Amino acid sequence: MAACPLGSLQNALSASDTRLPAYIFGIIILFGLLLGRTICGFLCPVGLGQELLHKIKTPKLKKSKATRVLSYLKYVILVVLVVIVPIVFAVPGFCEYICPAGTFEGGVGLLSNIKNEALLAILGPLFSWKFSLLVLISVASVFIYRVFCRFLCPLGAIYGFFSKLALLGVKLDKTKCTDCGLCISACKMDIKKVGDHECIHCGECISVCPTKAISWKGSKLFIKANETDAPTAIDGKPLTALLQKQAPMSATKPENEDVSANTEQNTEGRDA
Repeated sequence: MAACPLGSLQNALSASDTRLPAYIFGIIILFGLLLGRTICGFLCPVGLGQELLHKIKTPKLKKSKATRVLSYLKYVILVVLVVIVPIVFAVPGFCEYICPAGTFEGGVGLLSNIKNEALLAILGPLFSWKFSLLVLISVASVFIYRVFCRFLCPLGAIYGFFSKLALLGVKLDKTKCTDCGLCISACKMDIKKVGDHECIHCGECISVCPTKAISWKGSKLFIKANETDAPTAIDGKPLTALLQKQAPMSATKPENEDVSANTEQNTEGRDA
């Protein structure tokens, strides 16, 4: 469960022959139903790295119709490199030719150790290609928001299929929505509407909605009601009715005190 879902899926498909790798499919479906692309927004380390690189102050490429079209490239990569290539050629295509996380954590991390200097002599064109791709994605992340997540990541494509079914994420109350478009404009992803397959459920759209039509779904599963909240009823009677009955009594008390005080003053005056 702690392994890379894509790597596990490709290895399972390449070794499955005619059998369905039910275990890894079950794990991916479970995560998809629970979290969906909330994983992309809050749990993915590659996404975090891109976010940090994007914070560097430079001119940014804004989303457009072109980026929206390019966002479908990850679905092509999913079908070709994650499904077809492992089944037909028994090779984990995405991990083998694209994955920047594996290049950075495995290749660069391994070669950064001076004790592994001898490995430099056996590096071939495949590593040169993947290292160049890693550098290209890193540089592009400075100018383009989550460039890998939006255009290349097949795992995000898989979790996008669960957007409407996932227990956690953002949701839109259509009865409150005025179609002002502020949520779409504020979102840096290539979404067409809140919560669609491109939405990573970061929650930034919640604060810009003027009618409060966007909220978190599934929050009741984790947030319990505050036990210290004031009761709304006592012994089955509404609290407002009880307060109304007590209000006249409390209002007449100061008047009675003023009358008694005036009486005492008049009595003292007569005695004097």
